[in-house]
Amino acid sequence: MKTDALAIPGVQSRSADFVSLAKPRLNMLVIASAMAGYAMAGGDTARVVLLLGTLVGTALVAGGASAFNQLLERDTDGLMRRTRLRPLPDGRLTTREAALFGLTLSVAGLAILASAVNPLSAAVALTTLVTYVAIYTPLKRRTSFATVIGAIPGALPPVIGWAAARNELSQGAWVLFGIVFLWQLPHFLAIAWLFREDYCRAGFPMLPVLQPDGRSTARQTVVYAAALLPMSLAPTLVGMSGTIYFIGALVLTLLFVASALRFGSSRSTPHARQLFFASIPYLPLLWILMIADRL
Repeated sequence: MKTDALAIPGVQSRSADFVSLAKPRLNMLVIASAMAGYAMAGGDTARVVLLLGTLVGTALVAGGASAFNQLLERDTDGLMRRTRLRPLPDGRLTTREAALFGLTLSVAGLAILASAVNPLSAAVALTTLVTYVAIYTPLKRRTSFATVIGAIPGALPPVIGWAAARNELSQGAWVLFGIVFLWQLPHFLAIAWLFREDYCRAGFPMLPVLQPDGRSTARQTVVYAAALLPMSLAPTLVGMSGTIYFIGALVLTLLFVASALRFGSSRSTPHARQLFFASIPYLPLLWILMIADRL
């Protein structure tokens, strides 16, 4: 009885470690973005197999990408305070276990998309996986421009949803891509500023590490946030949504830009933290506005 009592927490702990490799909380936004792309493309929510295949397949590929990312960055994760207790740097999982887990999730997700949805959605998901794992992750150790590269796979989930619904990549898919792409950059730069000491310790050439005075970080944050304003209004301008979305998106994005401007003018940690927290609800609220305007 005593052995069983000790074994159960161990199994639960290992299960939790595998789950953490997939970053489920972060990937909830990936799923929501894929759902937004599906809905905005006119996808039929009554087609349960198609919709579930889209969401489950996207979630699995995203989880696999996260696992591979942590596998490749296990050494640098061990040098940073905020990541040193992840399962791989802390030694709770082996590299072989992480690799098999990432491969299983990725292959399963791609297979579901290809068979239950369509090959185009699987191709977009595969592009997301390859650019995130094979291009963005290695580049993080080489150049600060990796932040921009990383925003490409990060912006593809709504494109997966669009491809699932229409089996084509038309103008609307790239409008959604542009919104997520531009939103990510102020979000990432705020994180880079907040954890610049961690990134420096791990040897990541993030912009705040290369230029500690923060001028370039602040300038790029404001530029990308300002560029998000017209892009966030584009769904109405191209006929994807109506006045309700336009007004709501205008208010949300102006507030986001104002937060970016505060950080840009002060380059302070409190204002970077405010920008980070302002960025978290922005995209979900925009998706809600966009979808509600179509109902």
